[in-house]
Amino acid sequence: MAHDETAAPAGTQSFYLTTPIYYVNDAPHIGHAYTTVAGDVLTRWHRQRQERVWFLTGTDEHGQKVMRTAEANGVTPQEWADRLVESSWKPVLETLDARNDDFIRTTQPRHTERVQKFISQLHAKGEIYAGSYEGPYCVGCEEYKLPGELVDGTGEYEGLKLCPIHSRPVEMLSEQNYFFKMSAYADRLLALYEEHPEFVRPASARNEVLAFVKSGLQDLSISRNTFDWGIPIPWDTSHVLYVWFDALLNYATAIGLESDDEAERERFAATWPADVHLVGKDILRFHAVIWPAMLMAAGLPLPKTIFAHGWLLVGGEKMSKSKLTGIAPTQITDVFGSDAFRYYFMRAIPFGQDGSFSWEDLSARYNAELANGFGNLASRVAAMISKNFGGSLPRPGSSSDAETALQEVAAAAVAQAEAAIDRISPNEAINAVWTLVDATNLYLTEQEPWKVAKLPGETTESGAGVEGGRLATILVTAAEALRTLAVLLNPVVPKAAQGLWTALGAEEPLGPLDDQPVQTAADFGTLPAGTRVTKGASLFPRLDEV
Repeated sequence: MAHDETAAPAGTQSFYLTTPIYYVNDAPHIGHAYTTVAGDVLTRWHRQRQERVWFLTGTDEHGQKVMRTAEANGVTPQEWADRLVESSWKPVLETLDARNDDFIRTTQPRHTERVQKFISQLHAKGEIYAGSYEGPYCVGCEEYKLPGELVDGTGEYEGLKLCPIHSRPVEMLSEQNYFFKMSAYADRLLALYEEHPEFVRPASARNEVLAFVKSGLQDLSISRNTFDWGIPIPWDTSHVLYVWFDALLNYATAIGLESDDEAERERFAATWPADVHLVGKDILRFHAVIWPAMLMAAGLPLPKTIFAHGWLLVGGEKMSKSKLTGIAPTQITDVFGSDAFRYYFMRAIPFGQDGSFSWEDLSARYNAELANGFGNLASRVAAMISKNFGGSLPRPGSSSDAETALQEVAAAAVAQAEAAIDRISPNEAINAVWTLVDATNLYLTEQEPWKVAKLPGETTESGAGVEGGRLATILVTAAEALRTLAVLLNPVVPKAAQGLWTALGAEEPLGPLDDQPVQTAADFGTLPAGTRVTKGASLFPRLDEV
């Protein structure tokens, strides 16, 4: 769902992040959703820094895999792509509460026409030549495989060579193709990895790419003439462009590369290069080897970081529709809600590593961390302010060491979370924020406001709390901690954060368009006396209440 482009004032720092564009051979599963949510959390955080953010996602609609799926369903590839995009891929963004700025489809004229211009220029520069190629090809990866990469089949595939990712037999292809002179860029790529270690992250991914390029690069076959579902080669329409050479260009065509429109060209100049390409580790080489070589050949700036996250594992295997381990996001959000989906996958799995999903772990974390830890904290504080001060935030008294300590936890949580976001580590950012959840719960346990309310001088004869007393100080401090949490958790659990923000009496919505930059989240004393605090619906009802 696109939103207002004026997310931050002109001239502020920009931040451009992309997800991979997803194949439309099937509906999205939680492995796809994992990447999209990570991109959304990171870009929401940067918006709260008042940066000019652009968040791109979309669909990859060409190639044999899509063509064969369409044929199996008795429709044309374009009809299949249209159906899947409208019925599955765009709706899942709403399901996940993702706030992307653009959705690119590789069948859109804005993409196909610009791709043709790009490859025509490479051809004119002598970067593309005609040749022939024969080798094992995986349709699932849309990639020729090196013999050493294949694994031996067992069972029904006994005696066959399989793709190590899809566990299906490869096909031997022999074609007259056009080739991109990728081998000419091996030394420049190695220099890039050495001089800019941040280009490929995490370190394990960088080491893999280094080893691959050091082993020797071949020129890349970039056309196919055995099928016609793709972008035609402009100077030889009997060929269509290799799907990856087509798809990778989306990151640049979507923001105006090779556009005839002046405003779009200005957007490209202001937005490119991308700050972060988020990818799954199975498509790392395409992004960390082929993509920068393409850009080098065209004389264009390189993206700053290719970040390869790990796989979601179910039963020890990579999430996959073909292996019947695919779980639709709605299977989770229909029970737990989109906030819990976002929180769980961003916190439970160290970003960059493989992580196992289980319903039991999700349920346990939901109850312990969201319902009991965070949601119950918000409910308790609102209830105590309602009971003792009629729902009106009182004027606090003097602070003690306990209040100072909690403010220090808040300040440290902000600083540590900010640093984690810059490391592209959303799980560590949430861990940092959660220190404030835990510290605030501990603060209330130790300060015992329910006992303080019974002390002489803390309440009037009618039972109302006294302004400026110890009870007032405790409850105001807890409310300020909740205000900090609303800002810090807004990128992760936006619905709950907005609910908490509203409960704390804010009249304006919480989000990047208001004056709530994350850097000021820990400034206690923002909520004025007299603010109406309400106990609304539970932010995270316990599962037996869902």
